[in-house]
Amino acid sequence: MKLKDLEVIKIKKGLDIPIPGTAQRNLELLFPSYDGVQYDYAVKPTDYVGVAPRLLVSEGDGVIAGSPLFVDKNNPGIPFVSPVSGTVKAIVRGEKRKLLSVIIEADEGMQRNRHFKITNADRDDADRIREILLLSGLWNTLRQRPFGIIPRQSSQPKSIFISAFDSSPLPVDYDYILQAHWSLAQSKENFQQGIDVLSKIAPVHLSLDGKSQRDSFFAETKNATIHFFEGPHPAGLVGTQIAYIDPINKGETVWTIGVQDVAIIGHLFRTGIYKPDRVVAFCGPDVLKPTYYGIISGSDIPTIILKSGSGKQRIVCGDILSGVSIRRSKDNIASDSFLSASCDKVCFIPEGDYYDFMGWLRPNFRKFSFSRTFLSGLLSKFKIGFRYW
Repeated sequence: MKLKDLEVIKIKKGLDIPIPGTAQRNLELLFPSYDGVQYDYAVKPTDYVGVAPRLLVSEGDGVIAGSPLFVDKNNPGIPFVSPVSGTVKAIVRGEKRKLLSVIIEADEGMQRNRHFKITNADRDDADRIREILLLSGLWNTLRQRPFGIIPRQSSQPKSIFISAFDSSPLPVDYDYILQAHWSLAQSKENFQQGIDVLSKIAPVHLSLDGKSQRDSFFAETKNATIHFFEGPHPAGLVGTQIAYIDPINKGETVWTIGVQDVAIIGHLFRTGIYKPDRVVAFCGPDVLKPTYYGIISGSDIPTIILKSGSGKQRIVCGDILSGVSIRRSKDNIASDSFLSASCDKVCFIPEGDYYDFMGWLRPNFRKFSFSRTFLSGLLSKFKIGFRYW
């Protein structure tokens, strides 16, 4: 069956919230090797559900990209690794000595990466693929449904789901991210290799936007079942796609993984090098220049936030509906001042601590309304310039 003949799954219930500041197709790099600035990076156990970390390093220890920093006591044998080479700068703890983050001060150039010897036989052996994913720390990019936890080593999913489009407010353009060729770790070839590897473990389902991605290179992906979705948010959420494609029954599990994580896995199996480069969209109504930035996983927000507008902001890692609020740090050792491990988008929005006279009772043509509380709900078809914030 040809792709153009595939049935489109249409989502009728939902809402697209119109918010200005979507990232434009432009890429800027934020690496020490490019701009001469030293950055800090962090690995946070709090990015993962149900992880009880056991430290393997101390402050002052030297590490390379891919070196284990801690392991999960509840899931033995799964290491969490450093994204860069450098020195352990700080181990941040919270109440009751809870481990919040391990902060790495990158060395100059960051040229030291962990290497793995991978053969063609390794790419075809499901057990060997699992072993390499575990050793490299990339097993942690997988999420098991239900509960959104990291799968256990012995877990066998009935399928693996990947959503290659974003329907949330301020959407990320994954087609652009994997075609920018800014990094060896992010490319179409690596994405295909990642799909090939994951398909050895379980059948892979790849979901695309039925309107904009029929001619995308994603639609040409091999070793994956392609599905097209149309409709408002949450059409792009992998949980919605699972419910329509292959619902989870009692006793069953499925895995999910992000587009960029698939490409990073593909790069590892093509080159043997652990390289957690990412593209993150900096967007929202409170950004002077909404655009894409090339970073390394776990980058420090205080350094790169200088590119955004000034004023009282709320910074959300992820989409504004389900993301995690992060804050600026003056001392660069705050556990919540770093991007999450699999962050694809950072939204900058006004804090919202202002009030309109009479609130929603005041007649207004420039406020978005789904329930037609405002007159703009009746006149939206005329594309009035709404005031969103």
